Amino acid sequence: MDDFYRKTIEEAMEALEVTEKGLSAEEVEKSRQTYGFNELDEGAKKSTFQIFLEQFKDFLVIILIAAAVISAFLGKFESTIVILVVLIINAILGTAQHVKAEQSLRSLKALSSPTAKVLRNGERIEIPSREIAVGDILYLDAGDYVSADGRIIESHSLQVNESSLTGESESVLKVTEKIDQENVGIGDRKNMVFSGSFVTYGRGVVLVTAVGMNTEIGKIANLLENAKEKKTPLQVSLDKFGKKLAVIILIISAIIFAINIFRGSSILDALMFAVSLAVAAIPEALSSIVTIVLALGTQKMAKENAIVRKLHAVESLGSISVICSDKTGTLTQNKMTVQKIFVDDKVIEKDKLDSNEKLQRLLVFMALLCNDAVTTENKEIGDPTEVALVNLGAIYDLDELEIRNKYPRLGEIPFDSDRKLMSTINKCEDDKVYMITKGALDVLLQRCTHIRKSDGVHPLAEEQKKEIERINKEFSESGLRVLAFAHKEFEEGKEATLEDESNLIFLGLISMMDPPRKESKDAVASCISAGIKPVMITGDHKVTASAIAKEIGILQGEDKAMEGYELDSLSDEELKEKVENIAVYARVSPEHKIRIVRAWQERGNVVAMTGDGVNDAPALKQADIGIAMGITGTEVAKDAASMILTDDNFSTIVKSVANGRSIYANIKNSIKFLLSGNTAGIISVLYASIAGLPIPFAPVHLLFINLVTDSLPAIAIGLEPYNKHIMNEKPRGINEPILNRAFGIEVIVEGIIIAICTMIAFHIGLLTNNTLIASTMAFATLCLARLFHGFNSRSKESIFKIGVFSNKFIWIALIIGIILLQIVIGFKPLERVFEAAQLNSNQYLWVYALSLLPLVLIQIYKLIFVRERK
Repeated sequence: MDDFYRKTIEEAMEALEVTEKGLSAEEVEKSRQTYGFNELDEGAKKSTFQIFLEQFKDFLVIILIAAAVISAFLGKFESTIVILVVLIINAILGTAQHVKAEQSLRSLKALSSPTAKVLRNGERIEIPSREIAVGDILYLDAGDYVSADGRIIESHSLQVNESSLTGESESVLKVTEKIDQENVGIGDRKNMVFSGSFVTYGRGVVLVTAVGMNTEIGKIANLLENAKEKKTPLQVSLDKFGKKLAVIILIISAIIFAINIFRGSSILDALMFAVSLAVAAIPEALSSIVTIVLALGTQKMAKENAIVRKLHAVESLGSISVICSDKTGTLTQNKMTVQKIFVDDKVIEKDKLDSNEKLQRLLVFMALLCNDAVTTENKEIGDPTEVALVNLGAIYDLDELEIRNKYPRLGEIPFDSDRKLMSTINKCEDDKVYMITKGALDVLLQRCTHIRKSDGVHPLAEEQKKEIERINKEFSESGLRVLAFAHKEFEEGKEATLEDESNLIFLGLISMMDPPRKESKDAVASCISAGIKPVMITGDHKVTASAIAKEIGILQGEDKAMEGYELDSLSDEELKEKVENIAVYARVSPEHKIRIVRAWQERGNVVAMTGDGVNDAPALKQADIGIAMGITGTEVAKDAASMILTDDNFSTIVKSVANGRSIYANIKNSIKFLLSGNTAGIISVLYASIAGLPIPFAPVHLLFINLVTDSLPAIAIGLEPYNKHIMNEKPRGINEPILNRAFGIEVIVEGIIIAICTMIAFHIGLLTNNTLIASTMAFATLCLARLFHGFNSRSKESIFKIGVFSNKFIWIALIIGIILLQIVIGFKPLERVFEAAQLNSNQYLWVYALSLLPLVLIQIYKLIFVRERK
């Protein structure tokens, strides 16, 4: 039904058979059977079998299949069987990688999916938005996504942005009254809310009338087809590189084909070898390996409290050069804590408080009475500053509930922002009644005529007032929030008035702050050593923000702090010039955040920005990496972000940057491993062809090498553990190509070393006048050398510096590779199939020695010439 906007609230609830208690479990199930889950159809997903078949779409694989068919016609059934088996195993590996990556992405999507607050069986509960049912009573607050269509039954200044449906950027003020007109457009249905919109202000209660594909946005579901996963920039870059590489290798293969024909090989043998060389040389597993390494990396980050919603964010993390972070809750504990008190002319640090000192105890006692906060084992209820006072009471073994029961409140004058004071009337010991007043010192001190000290009450002299004001200023300049306390005897039964807040006895000051998280200082230091500029952006006061920033190391040296009004006076060009020296922004608006991000980006920096509110969404989208708070963040902020922190902790951002750098480095090392190994194979074949030697590898050898020494070690390198030195390096340039000149030189040099060792083994085999033994030795040497080369590719540094056994996966890949190789060349029934010969112990010795030689040479070079990262 689409006409709920024409019904009264009672008619709508009656139509859906809903009571004020919401749906019961049985009614939810019944509704779900009728309307389904609250989700949009994602279209038909490919089956595992379809994914498997797609592995054979590659042009070169199709040629190889054709070659296998031709072999069968010519009676070379062994070659046909081996080619097909190898291709099937390769396809299985590719399918497994694809499925694993999709599962990882789905689980990450589930982790970051929005939730909704509904009424079920009279209880308000939180559920995944997917489980919303027609008839549910849904609660909406500012910052929430609207997860289903519904009729508004309560509106408390509820305003909703419906731009995703209507294109109108202005928020719509919602009402509860029914609309009498027919055929009213979506934008004018002001008593309805729609899935895909979000609440910008106020709160409301909604009766859900449509879910899933029946919602308005479900009817135009093509708007949401961006749910399909796009390739990451790295994958796009690698695809382009792969095409160029394929052209080069096809040209080389064509040359090899022509040389072999010229030397008298049959067209089929020459074609089989050329095609096999091309398949072995092109790292077609590259894209899937990148995907699986990225997906596994994001799973690891999710366990460390960082949910990456978009895969490209992992690549960008390694390039971050500026982190703009909120203060409260991210750099700080989001919990006000008493730091110092001033009583009896003494400033006392929190760790030197004395529960036996009477005047201190009296100050805290009265702070608990003039207070509405309550703490329990599980939660703290009340204003953060009042909660801090309650927690201070615990040091003196004072329980707020016991004290308030024992000394009841007889009256009060509530806090007022203009007056800046709060007073309570309490009956205390000896049946005396006291007025207890707390508030801002500048207001309260004017109303004090006396001061209480340990030796009694004295008139408040002007010099003492100046001293108290000096202490207050000292506290404030340290970023502390200060509350002043005073009291006086009060007439029992009298109703308190504003005029009574006078002739008070000054008692003392209690200062507090939201202290930095313990790990923030180390995290900021890690940022700075990694070449990342940490910037604090907060709505708090400049003094408070600067004090915190200095304590944790953000504000240092020539760095400056700036307030929002100062930012307004700067043009974009002026801000761009000054932005590098501004480490703290205080009293800023969401619009200021966007300007700050843009200023850094225009200077060529990659910027991360944290946020939690609805108004932070534009800045999160503007940033290269938008980071939303998982605990305090709104659904709008989470949706706009690339990453969500489940612990709202700045140090988690720094860990994520380290993980992003590590993942990128591992992918780059995997690519280097694949390309250097494939280069070795190409150089070996080119050398043999040009030198007029017999062909060193049978086609089946190259296929085996492609299967065993590509996928397993490359994935193992991609899972290399976090390198402790990676945060001592400068950020990678966002446009820096992964395949630069230095990278290319390394690939070629390492490929040449492996090729030389392979050809030495081939020549030693030729001395026996048996080309089958020579071919077997070359095949075994190239296969083993590439397996051992996996250790070289783990890092820029020597394995002795990063730990020989620190990556168990590379050892597993090595052991599996050696076992399979030994089966192929040592198991007699497979000799004919794999065109291999039995080797004697001396020949095995040469094979293993030459296979290990590239590892030894490259490790010696790294030990001598590659400086350890500090």
